[in-house]
Amino acid sequence: MSNATKTLVIASAVASALTGLTTNATAAENVKCYGVSLAGENDCAAGPGTTCAGTSTVDYQGNAWTLVPAETCETMELPTMADGTARAGSLEALARDLPA
Repeated sequence: MSNATKTLVIASAVASALTGLTTNATAAENVKCYGVSLAGENDCAAGPGTTCAGTSTVDYQGNAWTLVPAETCETMELPTMADGTARAGSLEALARDLPA
């Protein structure tokens, strides 16, 4: 096998490996984050009586999630609650900001 052919084979193998790593990293970069979406903008899970995406009825509804980049869920800036308590996203469903 010529040097040019060997170089091409190695370059193709490296490119394929990098593509696989990038695809896997992208899939792992999003997490379900509860309590961060606006009403009607959740990706899924909006509690009893709802079906899925777009069914939350309250801004920052604690039992509704949306996909966000990993490492940002619990640190994203959200407005404080009406009583002044800080509001944060969670990787698990929350018992706050639920519909009445």
